[in-house]
Amino acid sequence: MRHMALDVGDERIGVALSDQSGFLARPLEIIARRPGPSSFVRIAEIIAQYGVELIVVGLPLMPDGSEGEQVRSTRAYVAGLTQHADVPIVYWDERLTTFRAREIIAEQESVRGRGGRRKTGTRSGKRRRRDDAIAAAVILQEYLDEHSGGPTP
Repeated sequence: MRHMALDVGDERIGVALSDQSGFLARPLEIIARRPGPSSFVRIAEIIAQYGVELIVVGLPLMPDGSEGEQVRSTRAYVAGLTQHADVPIVYWDERLTTFRAREIIAEQESVRGRGGRRKTGTRSGKRRRRDDAIAAAVILQEYLDEHSGGPTP
């Protein structure tokens, strides 16, 4: 069973897919979140192209577990998505996934020899975009591990 995860932000949506067995997650792409149906249409295309049977949406809860403005924004986005995607959608607590995504990126850069010094206090737009797709993969992998007995971190 193929799963998709979405990390829904105000400007971008990170997308990740599982393998056919529903065991491993990988980042796929970043979709711009703009007014209108374009992001919904792109997600529907991915669903059709890969045969996605379930969407896992990261729910950005507050540190204490309560729901803030970002959760309301995410739920509103998913309400619109349901008009374009006819697959089950579940929410997954995404607290700390962006932090984990940044750790993964830092590890990858270090292994590839690009982990040298960088300016503090700045992050390029390219790196932020990469964070979104990797965060979606972290959300999906956590979901898969919990629900299908996949590898544990």
